[in-house]
Amino acid sequence: MTGRLRTKAALHWVAVHALAVAAVLFFVLPFVFLFLTSVMTDRQTLTRDLWPHEWRWSNYADVFNAPGFGTWWRNTLLYAGLGTVLCVVSSLPVAYALARFRFRFRGAALMLVLAAMMLPPQVVVIPMYIFWSEDLGLSGTLWPLIIPLAFGDAFTIFLLRQFLLTVPSEYLDAARVDGCGEVRILLRIVVPMIRPALAAVALFQFFYCWNDYFGPQVYTSENPGAWTLSYGLESFKGAHHTNWNLTMAATLLVMAPVILVFFFAQKVFVEGITLTGVKG
Repeated sequence: MTGRLRTKAALHWVAVHALAVAAVLFFVLPFVFLFLTSVMTDRQTLTRDLWPHEWRWSNYADVFNAPGFGTWWRNTLLYAGLGTVLCVVSSLPVAYALARFRFRFRGAALMLVLAAMMLPPQVVVIPMYIFWSEDLGLSGTLWPLIIPLAFGDAFTIFLLRQFLLTVPSEYLDAARVDGCGEVRILLRIVVPMIRPALAAVALFQFFYCWNDYFGPQVYTSENPGAWTLSYGLESFKGAHHTNWNLTMAATLLVMAPVILVFFFAQKVFVEGITLTGVKG
């Protein structure tokens, strides 16, 4: 009987790990193919030879030195970096008010935030484009995408509110007894306690801005100098549609910052996601 149990346990271990290995390969192999193709010569790409005969590391330099690529990189850093900071800074006070203040129509305000989360951006794209282009004259720039983030984001507000509900009220009440105002309580007590949540929502917003294709297409398509990497990559692919090694190298350069940020911040990211939303 013991031998049967051991055999069953061994088979279970093999089955579980075999599925895990298969899942890893399913996600990793496309990136391996992408990388190997990016360092091949132009003649070898899309042939049966999957291993590079000659490692062309200069492909990455050729891509980065291509016309416009450096500009797209700077625009993306501006959009993702500034947009993330503005979004987190503006959403935190709103989330704190919804979580900790008792005021009239608080439930209605929360329902408004939830409704904004459910509203697809494509629904309001035409009136918003008319407003930013004709009324403010900002068409062809990234400001129509950056400025609205200074007024908060519904998804960020909701996630921060859910996390703020888990902060014990005793800490806040003790600070009020000591004479602290709400702003000081938020900055000195609440912010240090919710760093994982702040990191999680900041990563969410950074990834969204970095990968955003629809927004730059709508507002910057007429001005190549304002393109981001996600939108400029389509133009690069069209100009080098026969140079698959350069196209793959460009794709990796666009993906690399996001992968590196998540790799180094995955611990705090997972912690923030785990702790956010545990209380309704």
